[in-house]
Amino acid sequence: MTALLPLYRITTNLGAPLIAAYLRRRMVLGKEDPIRFGERKGIAGRPRPDGPLIWIHAASVGEALSMLPLTEKLLQSSSSLTVLMTTGTVTSAELMRQRLPARAIHQFVPVDRLPYVRRFLDHWRPDLVLWAESEFWPNLVTLPPARGIPMVLVNGRISPDSMEKWRRWPGLSRALLRGFDLCLAQSAQDADRLTELGAGLVRYVGNLKFAVPPLPVDADELAGLQHAIGDRPVWLAASTHPGEEALIYDIHRNIEPRHRRLLTIIVPRHPDRGRHIAEQLSSMGANVTRRAAEEHISAETDVYVADTLGELGLFFRYSPIAFMGKSLVDLGGQNPLEAAKLDCAILLGPHMWNFSDIVSRLTSADAAEQVLGPEALAAALGGLLSDETRRRELAERAAAVAAEEMGVLDAVMNELAPYIEDLEDAGAAS
Repeated sequence: MTALLPLYRITTNLGAPLIAAYLRRRMVLGKEDPIRFGERKGIAGRPRPDGPLIWIHAASVGEALSMLPLTEKLLQSSSSLTVLMTTGTVTSAELMRQRLPARAIHQFVPVDRLPYVRRFLDHWRPDLVLWAESEFWPNLVTLPPARGIPMVLVNGRISPDSMEKWRRWPGLSRALLRGFDLCLAQSAQDADRLTELGAGLVRYVGNLKFAVPPLPVDADELAGLQHAIGDRPVWLAASTHPGEEALIYDIHRNIEPRHRRLLTIIVPRHPDRGRHIAEQLSSMGANVTRRAAEEHISAETDVYVADTLGELGLFFRYSPIAFMGKSLVDLGGQNPLEAAKLDCAILLGPHMWNFSDIVSRLTSADAAEQVLGPEALAAALGGLLSDETRRRELAERAAAVAAEEMGVLDAVMNELAPYIEDLEDAGAAS
């Protein structure tokens, strides 16, 4: 094993005061849950249930949502099984509170210090670990196999940037990836990258993001939105990040003279930014209404900031055109399949590298339009607002692409079947 791992462990132990200060700062910023903060130190928030337990780790909202169908399938496979889902963000914790099925527990993932991870493992004693996508923390990844706990990488992904970084530390990547008994990649390209970085058994059976059902909606809220907006032309900027909202309002301002009464809906990825976004756009001359403040859309509203949690399904259903945020800034984009499953004509910015395989499928099928920047986005949006036939065609093709891998969940379960059978055998023996 590379010497970097012992060095990392020494550094994280000696750096305990700095880590504590960093976590306190996150607490002040609202990025940690003060009531459940002990979980970040490996202090369990509840007892471990009896019977076999599968630990699924998903870093944040997107990864956690993609693991929900697998969680449900696992629980259906055995009535004695419990699933422990860990994530690292307050937003993902709230979504899991709303959506995890019975016999599934949520905990915050412990910070990657040896004492915290050991305490976490001592309490929960997982029988199997399923690691989602690409967050490879050295202690969290290496301590379970050192205890004889099998680990499987599920929907594994290595972005181009991550690939370049890992190539600089080939010994470390090999040491981390060899802890996985099996790596299930989310694309053929990811499978190749995992193999190059030193993973052992690697397979590609599909992308679990295709198995996620359409985002939920409250029918009464949808009816209320339809009543408030009426026949105004509308478009949605979904899951936006800092640096995008001002550009989006500029686009609104530029094309509104040709599309009178245009309403722009902005759903920020992090709802706590809603007040700042409203103040920023108001200073630019926009008439802004905020959902979290229970402000109602009026005929004068230019921009509706939907700064609430878990309602993106509502706005995808209402908006015929959806721009996927995090793609006008170089941050990798957001999952366009969420819009594809809800009849949206999809617009994408230039920076969609987190979803390159999905974007390639959409664009090659003429099921989404990807633009080079704000001016091109304004032109594409204006074209779609003027052409209902084109909007409908894009939405229909996107829905067809989203349905291409409906069997991926069963394929993943087939790969996991030997591990689940081992759990059942061990439970029967005990």
